[in-house]
Amino acid sequence: MLTLVTGATGEVGRRFVPRLLRRTTVRTGDAVRILVRDEERAAPFAALGAEVAVGDLRDGAGVRRALEGADAVVNIAAAFRWVPDEEAWEVNRDAALALGRAALDAGALRFVQVSTNLAYGEGRGRPLVEDDATVPGGALWGAYPAAKAEASAGLLALHREHGLDVRIGSLSFVYGEGDPHLEQSLMWAKDWAAHKRLQMVHHADVAQGLMRLLYAPGAAGRMYNIADDAPVSAAELHQLNGVPLPGGASERDDPDPWHGMVSNLRIREELGFRPLYPSVWTARDAGAL
Repeated sequence: MLTLVTGATGEVGRRFVPRLLRRTTVRTGDAVRILVRDEERAAPFAALGAEVAVGDLRDGAGVRRALEGADAVVNIAAAFRWVPDEEAWEVNRDAALALGRAALDAGALRFVQVSTNLAYGEGRGRPLVEDDATVPGGALWGAYPAAKAEASAGLLALHREHGLDVRIGSLSFVYGEGDPHLEQSLMWAKDWAAHKRLQMVHHADVAQGLMRLLYAPGAAGRMYNIADDAPVSAAELHQLNGVPLPGGASERDDPDPWHGMVSNLRIREELGFRPLYPSVWTARDAGAL
């Protein structure tokens, strides 16, 4: 199976692709191709055995060339944080849907789309499950989660109407292995109530979850939350970063205590997912932050 991966040089992609390449070495006939805009940044992956296709996800002709002979797609590419809303919509919705249509035309057998738990929007007073509809809103709502939600809906429509084997992995807040996200979390957590929680997932478990989606039989048309087992509080985020909790945090209220909290039961029961790092504290103890 030849798998095309987009977003290989991003925080998630550059940790996922080497793991996928290691797996292909023990699967006869498997190969990995990555679509990148900058060939120089792809050199480390090429050294590990990846094929390199140079192009922009928003360039239809380049995407079609990259899909030639591909059996599967893992679409990790994303535009978020500090990008104009127009770019967020172009990359996260428009380019993702165009990639899905091009994959269908190219005869790809499987399409794994990476989404975000922010696409659920408002909390529901319980852990969010994959069948919950999007309810726009919440402190972190914006073009990025809105575009991801529409991309997922459009890709699932391609599955229902045209038979594209779509699987969607919805990621919680990703961290670990030197990713700056843990430090960046304080951009929001500094203004939160001390007890407000953030559900996270380590890069090792992102990779585990995406590979389960990629290789599992019978997962077509399904969405899976990829998350750890123990959300972490704002007070703990400050502790993990070695920063004092801001004054007044303990007196603040959390207006939506279930915002972003998800259940990982479906991926556990259907695909056998078990977090290698059930909590950020497990990762800390293992030296994997």
